[in-house]
Order: sequence, then C-alpha cells, then structure tokens
Amino acid sequence: MNIQSKLLAVQSELKAPKGQFNSFGKYNYRSCEDILEAVKPLLSKHGLTMTISDDIVDVGGRVYVKATVTVFDHDGNAHSVNAYAREEESKKGMDASQVTGATSSYARKYALNGMFLIDDTKDSDSTNTHDKVPTSNNKPVVSPASAPSGSQEPSIMDKAISYVKSQNDKHKAYEQVITKYGDQLSDAQKNAIKKFVR
Repeated sequence: MNIQSKLLAVQSELKAPKGQFNSFGKYNYRSCEDILEAVKPLLSKHGLTMTISDDIVDVGGRVYVKATVTVFDHDGNAHSVNAYAREEESKKGMDASQVTGATSSYARKYALNGMFLIDDTKDSDSTNTHDKVPTSNNKPVVSPASAPSGSQEPSIMDKAISYVKSQNDKHKAYEQVITKYGDQLSDAQKNAIKKFVR
C-alpha cells in the first residue's frame, strides 16, 4: 500500500472531537493537541510517522509562523502540508514567547487540518477574530478576520477544489475528497471538482 492510500485510510478513519470549550464565546472547538491525540493511533495502525516543524518567515513585512506537517511511510516516501499564522505585534497578558507559541499552535492546527481534511467551518475559528492567515501548500487562504467585507469562510466545495489543485496526484486527491465529504456534495459538485483532475 502506498503512502497516499495509507493517508486516505487515516483521513477516512480520523475522528477528532471538539474537546475544548470557550466559555466567553459559548462554543466547542478542537485544539492542535486534540487532533494529535486522535491521529497518533491511526498513524501507527497504518505504518506512518509524522513530524511537525515551525519556521519564522517574513511576508510583506509581517512576521508569520510557518508550520509544516510531514507524513512518512516506512519506505521514506513523504507528503507535506504547510500553514501560516501571523504573529500579532503584542497581545495583552502575553510576553513575546507566549505570542509566538500561540501562533505556532494555530498554524500547526491548520496544517493538520490540511493534511487530514478536517473541516473547521463550524469550529471556533469561523467565529473568532484571531487575524491570522491559514494557508496550504504556500497558497494563502484569507481568514474570516482579514477577509474583505462580504466574504465568507471557504465552503467544503472551495476547500475540496483547493486541495485537489494543490496535490501532485490529483486522482488520489479527488478520491480522498469524495471519501471524506462525498455525502455532503451533490453529483453536480462532484463533477465540478473532477474537472480539476487531469
């Protein structure tokens, strides 16, 4: 079984519950740690290992944390996903290292979301204003807080198209999307996504 097939199996089996509660906003959300706790047994089950690393990068004069999640199989094949989160100039009650740590956690969560096709449209990040910019494969995705007026959180359709377009093996990416979201997509939507498979 190749790495894409193993990754598809993990994506299909992964259940990452929203184990955290924000008492101010009155919503449940999942943290980076929640995702890691849920995915580790599945990685082991399917013979995969995973690393997460951070880099500090300058984008347009602003400091971002770039998180990279890489999954490896036992033959040394790898698949990586990147996500970025912008550091705030300052945050009340936090010193500089805490700001960086919180930003790292946010970027890592979105890199994990990209790797394992976790849909956070009803998560806390669809309603909060972190003013951070998650991305996948070095392509910025505008967060709700920094989006132009009138724009909305990307739909499953938008995320599916972006994912398929960003992958080298578009046929495999399409299969992964259909496995994860097929019951939420109409036949017309599936056909529209398939147009990006070449």
